[in-house]
Amino acid sequence: MNLTISQIKKKSLATLKGKWGLAVALTLIVFVITTFVPTIVEILLSGGFSQWFNQTETPVIADMVNLFISFLFIPLTVASYWFYLSIARWNDPKISDVFAVYKEWELSLKLIGTSILVGIFTMLWALLLIIPGIIKGLSYSQVFFLLRDNPELSALEAITESKVRMKGYKWKYFLMNLSFIGWAFIAIFTLGIGFLWLTPYISTANATFYNELIAPQGHEEPESMDLES
Repeated sequence: MNLTISQIKKKSLATLKGKWGLAVALTLIVFVITTFVPTIVEILLSGGFSQWFNQTETPVIADMVNLFISFLFIPLTVASYWFYLSIARWNDPKISDVFAVYKEWELSLKLIGTSILVGIFTMLWALLLIIPGIIKGLSYSQVFFLLRDNPELSALEAITESKVRMKGYKWKYFLMNLSFIGWAFIAIFTLGIGFLWLTPYISTANATFYNELIAPQGHEEPESMDLES
């Protein structure tokens, strides 16, 4: 990997130029769907708004339905990663591309299964100690990007490939994501509104990191891309 963390972040901002409106819109849409759909389900299964508002515990049936819904949201989340991967490659994705993942039910099921598998592996390592769980989480961080470029891979093959690719780069990936913590605090002080811009920034940076991770060593950036200035 030739680029430093600051260069990766700068390149991410460059690829987002002219696409911020689209990225912010996607962030808002995904947030609204993943936040309000479960809430509406809870209200309906609780017997109405007043009962839901005054209840101390969520009905078990509501928890079960929302767990199922959370699985259905996995393809949407992964497709959002792919949206930013497309941006990081200087392409012009559409928001409709994200929802198109549901047209391929086999792919959607594969993404759900892979996510569950990654979660199980990470949790098992975390049961030993927190630090190993974090390290394994970093090792598995490229799984869904790899599945985008290599759809023929099985879930286990993608997990294995991610572990191989991240060998020697986990710390750099961790530090890169940690470097956004200042912006996260600022976003919190804006009552969360700042996350509409911060989320695309972080997501594109992670996609750019992946692009650098899989790029042949010694490759050169386009001459028009001055990352040092």
